[in-house]
Amino acid sequence: MQFRQQALAKLQSPEELDLPVRFARPQGWLVLSVTVVAMAAASVWAVTGSVTSTVGAPAILTHGQGSYVLQSPVSGQVTAVLARQGERLAAGSAVLKVRTGEGETVVRALDAGRVSTLAATVGQIIQTGADVASVEKVAHAGDPLYATVYVPAENAAAIPAHASVDLTVQSVPSQEYGVLHGHVKSVDRSAQSAQSVAAFLGDAQLGEQFTEKGRPVAVTVRLDTSTSTKSGYAWSSADGPPYPLTSMTLASASIRLADQRPVDWLLP
Repeated sequence: MQFRQQALAKLQSPEELDLPVRFARPQGWLVLSVTVVAMAAASVWAVTGSVTSTVGAPAILTHGQGSYVLQSPVSGQVTAVLARQGERLAAGSAVLKVRTGEGETVVRALDAGRVSTLAATVGQIIQTGADVASVEKVAHAGDPLYATVYVPAENAAAIPAHASVDLTVQSVPSQEYGVLHGHVKSVDRSAQSAQSVAAFLGDAQLGEQFTEKGRPVAVTVRLDTSTSTKSGYAWSSADGPPYPLTSMTLASASIRLADQRPVDWLLP
């Protein structure tokens, strides 16, 4: 009976024109406002914002001038090793003595540098052309260190000039002392072979190691300096490690690539 009365009332006033119309509840307006603001912010960021990406690659600290492999000019027995690993030598300095059938020959450094590897020992029999030492070219004790980063060739074009670089140095605990800071000095656009890497570093094993995933591109990184750290270079920590860095130390680099516009990802 009650239902019939409601139905008759509906027929008498089908459109209920006398009742106020509610377009949206306050909660609905709030949701709509938030959605509009979010869409507007996303649109602005898509046009004016940028996305930062990085590329990781193996690296090594050097003085940036390369190394050379010293070879014996004669065959014979090594009677004395006159240089020490890590020692700086002037051009023409004696490295070792070799006794031959004609007498004793002194093997000398070809250029000034630091002995990074000694491959000869007293009593060893060596042949002409045998590798006896690797010498890193460095003229002065105060010459700065650089990092040579071997970046995959496909990422080379995206590396901008003076890009920032973070280096995790193998001999420095990053949890305690952080990472080493630097900036890109130059990018060699030609792909490096194992032989060319070995020739620069004076180490065939490193040549194989840095090219095991393909022919990389060599990126030279200038390390940021600091007068407040023991190493003389800038770290993510305040003081850095309490000891100096040495060349031929391995590291891992993270290079900041050129910023990319997010709107480019949306366009076909």
